[in-house]
Amino acid sequence: MRELFDSFAGFDDFLAYLAVSLALLAAFLAVYVRVTPHREIALIRAGNLAAAFSLSGAVLGFIVPLASAVKHSVSLVDMALWGAVALVVQVAAFVAVKLMVPRITDDIAAGQQAQGFFLGAISLGVGLLNGACMTY
Repeated sequence: MRELFDSFAGFDDFLAYLAVSLALLAAFLAVYVRVTPHREIALIRAGNLAAAFSLSGAVLGFIVPLASAVKHSVSLVDMALWGAVALVVQVAAFVAVKLMVPRITDDIAAGQQAQGFFLGAISLGVGLLNGACMTY
């Protein structure tokens, strides 16, 4: 029976990290959908796959470095700070793509799946690089 209780010794830390991670994810979504000029959630509800590809890639591109921050952080505050860095990097990736392909948001709103997939893939790729760099 003691082994069972020992297994849950870090459960409070798990809950704290999970709660902060979910709060950071919610903050990322709130910021990202305000930075992009198209309304991803409404477009996704209307069946726009381009918007779904784009937002899904951005979310995964944020979660990957956030997971790395959770794994490598020395404290909850450290993890939260690196999570904020991941948020900034992901938003910067969107801005960079928007500068390279100025019509990309119009194309996504119009349902151009290739543009949504491209933005989602870039977002995920940047997230993978970002997460790999968080191995301090």
